[in-house]
Amino acid sequence: MSKELVDALSALEKEKGIDKNVIIEAMEAALVSAYKRNFGQAQNVDVSFNERTGDFHVYTVKEVVPEVADERLEISLEDAEHINKGYELGDHINFEVTPSNFGRIAAQTAKQVVMQRVREAERNNIYDEYSQYQDEIIQGVVQRSDNRNHFVYINFGRVEAVMGRADQMPGEVYRPQDRLKVYVSKVENTTKGPQIFVSRTNAGLVKRLFEQEVPEIYDGTVEIVSIAREAGDRTKIAVKSVNPDVDPVGTTVGPRGQRVQAVVDELHGENIDVVKYEEDPSDFIANALNPAEVIAVQFDDETNPKSCIVIVPDYHLSLAIGKKGQNARLAAKLTGFRIDIKPESDVEFVDDDNATAADDSDNEADLNQDPDLQLPDDKQE
Repeated sequence: MSKELVDALSALEKEKGIDKNVIIEAMEAALVSAYKRNFGQAQNVDVSFNERTGDFHVYTVKEVVPEVADERLEISLEDAEHINKGYELGDHINFEVTPSNFGRIAAQTAKQVVMQRVREAERNNIYDEYSQYQDEIIQGVVQRSDNRNHFVYINFGRVEAVMGRADQMPGEVYRPQDRLKVYVSKVENTTKGPQIFVSRTNAGLVKRLFEQEVPEIYDGTVEIVSIAREAGDRTKIAVKSVNPDVDPVGTTVGPRGQRVQAVVDELHGENIDVVKYEEDPSDFIANALNPAEVIAVQFDDETNPKSCIVIVPDYHLSLAIGKKGQNARLAAKLTGFRIDIKPESDVEFVDDDNATAADDSDNEADLNQDPDLQLPDDKQE
């Protein structure tokens, strides 16, 4: 070893950001291992490295005992006092045993172990760096696709992330060298190194995109309460404002829809409905079923407090349910309620046993008289 080794450790620390103390500890451990393996020794061994000169010394460590049972591990108090009268029982004494021919085998063994520790340190650095991006958006470059396992690999420079089939947007094609914004859903530190999992379907991607496009969401003036998403097709997002002077829906949509359109473009045409969150569940559910008109909302507080029946005009029934039930499904996910949609003509079936169907002219009055039926605010007088 030499002064060049010290310079090399300093350069390694500067170039790769690895603490040279980590390398020194790995080197000392490697030399201990090499000594025991190549020289058939099993006793306690210690290595001292001089950072100034780059030299190292191998020591065998013996404990001071009254009577010696194993000469490789112990030294008698009498012999210890011949070395230094200050030694007492229980002390440990280092005896230098650095072989003159430690040479090439020891150096090669040390190099192998040191390189392993260097790789581990680099992995930890990468994990520490990218774990900070969990639940955030990061932009990378599509590296390759694994058609057999349906994986897409995204390159972030120092590490490669994995996007599984369930995290890929339906209809999206990922070509090598495409730049892509993805949501970091999970970061793991595995035995093979840091593993980063990313997604294009996670609802968190929509939230972070709106934070980038809408300053009021980023600074907390407008809050995203909940998101319901069927990736690649449609998303509903509920927003509220902490400032009564700020319209949460208008602010989120932006002038002429520019802000929401920027998110739609990033998601390659995915439809996005922005609705206003209301503290009153009936109003919130009515908003969530937009664009359908809602006449009334009935809650079953006794059987299932998170279940409700929504009454809509007959001509809005299909609109409220949506294609393949999508609108109702997303509204239920957005609000947290199980929603059963009924047409206005069937109101007698959702009321109590004595209720009868109301004609069109008296329908809203009858609903207001039933305490179990709650009208949205815009339907109440």
